Amino acid sequence: MNSLKDRVAIVTGASRGIGLGIARELVRRGAKVCVTARKPEPLAEAVRELGGPGVAIGVPGKADDAAHQQEAVTRTVEAFGSLDLLVNNTGINPVFGPITDIDPAAAAKILGVNVLAPLSWIRLARDAWMGEHGGAVVNIASIAGLHASPGIGMYGVSKAALIRLTTELGAELGPGIRVNAVAPAVVKTQFATALYEGREEEVTASYPMKRLGVPEDVAGAVAFLLSDEASWITGQTLVLDGGVGLVGGL
Repeated sequence: MNSLKDRVAIVTGASRGIGLGIARELVRRGAKVCVTARKPEPLAEAVRELGGPGVAIGVPGKADDAAHQQEAVTRTVEAFGSLDLLVNNTGINPVFGPITDIDPAAAAKILGVNVLAPLSWIRLARDAWMGEHGGAVVNIASIAGLHASPGIGMYGVSKAALIRLTTELGAELGPGIRVNAVAPAVVKTQFATALYEGREEEVTASYPMKRLGVPEDVAGAVAFLLSDEASWITGQTLVLDGGVGLVGGL
């Protein structure tokens, strides 16, 4: 229960869904958190749910905005005295269809938010605290980054790049900073609704575990990778897919 006691974390994209589930689990394990999201009102509600300013603060802004990133890092250290943990959860997928038809501007935006922004957050966390004191990072990837994902191909490309970024940074930033990732299959969130709404039974039929994921499934794995129990793990991507990858499904 107290495996992250007195640690301080930033969780991006955490006003709902997987991000909020992760923040909730980190607080349950004793951490203090800064959560970010674009819209102030849902973010403020998330902070209240997490326990208020004694354990959580919210900094609204766009995850790929440099000024927002710097503000969140600065305010976290000012509020809680350190920055030990970082979870890059924010991800976008604004288009659906063949990857060859995607507008170049949309492709660049997906890569900017899903790949370059996590790199920037990691760099800032390193410079603000982790480079001197150590720390741990978890990037939220996807099984779409591990094999073809028709309809969401550019999203899959971005998550494949995030997985490779995790590998590179695991080698580059050790031993002081550990960098790992998780790659979930479909998790029941508002973000993923289009992948299962109205046909959940059909979708889950191919899953050996016969259900979709829920945020708590991801949160527990992330908390483990951030904890000292995972102190000899870096550069790795943990697949969280209910077994669907075993049978060739998405």
